[in-house]
Amino acid sequence: MKTLRRDPCPAAFTLVELLVVIAIIGVLVGLLLPAVQAAREAARATSCKNNMKQIGLAMHMYHDSNRCLPPGWQAMHPASRKPYWLGKPGWGWAARLLPFLEQSNALDNLVDLDVSISDPIHEGARTTTIPTYLCPSDSSQPLYLLEPGPMPKPNYDPGFTATMVPTANYIGNFGTIQMAQACTGGKDCVGNGMLVFQRAFLLRDVLDGLSNTYMVGERTSEFSPSTWLGVIAGAAHAPGRITAVATTPPNSETGAPFNFSSYHPAGSHFVRADGSVELVTESIDMELYRCRCTRADHDQVFE
Repeated sequence: MKTLRRDPCPAAFTLVELLVVIAIIGVLVGLLLPAVQAAREAARATSCKNNMKQIGLAMHMYHDSNRCLPPGWQAMHPASRKPYWLGKPGWGWAARLLPFLEQSNALDNLVDLDVSISDPIHEGARTTTIPTYLCPSDSSQPLYLLEPGPMPKPNYDPGFTATMVPTANYIGNFGTIQMAQACTGGKDCVGNGMLVFQRAFLLRDVLDGLSNTYMVGERTSEFSPSTWLGVIAGAAHAPGRITAVATTPPNSETGAPFNFSSYHPAGSHFVRADGSVELVTESIDMELYRCRCTRADHDQVFE
């Protein structure tokens, strides 16, 4: 009688083999995650660039309708009723572009350009975020608390209290002249950039060339969050919430917090006066960068 022999049980993985497999999987995941993150950031950067293209197109549509570009912001002194860069109503360029960004309802129902931003009737506007003005790479909250400015100077609205305002990541180019120099001592607060106080430029005023001049750039919310509303009288660093001065390269760690910046690893996007969008790296030559941030200094410099 033949005896049936049972096959021995197959050998299981040893502990060493299991650890090797886990290590290999860990290495693969470690290689894959940066690629996934890079792909996601590339998609966010593309979306951000598309937002800025919409802003550039809206600028040109505004120019076609009004025969000029929007002013950086407009305001009057409450007592003298003369133009005053820290006065009221203070609405900025981004608010005036709303109808050209398919946001006519926001302008018609939430905004009265003749009434101060801080007026109670604008509570709805102060809590409304405009998606086109947000960069997907910036993970900040849609609203942030805007604190009052130091007292007694500036003392243009001592009644202003901390207020929630909508976040925005795109700001106007004031130029290369510091606001402390352009706006104090009785000066008119007109920088050498594209979006300044009270002045509404024509495209023909851009003597340095439309493709050589920046209108709008990016800013993160990490150090100095911005807003689309405008210059709110009494608020801290109010004009710096909607415009920037090109004192240092974008994303410069040594620059003022109210400069241009972004979370993109390659640089920051800028809208040229011709409506196109350019990615500017942190290593841009400062002479070239300053020339691109002036509108009519006859200082064209080419890469």
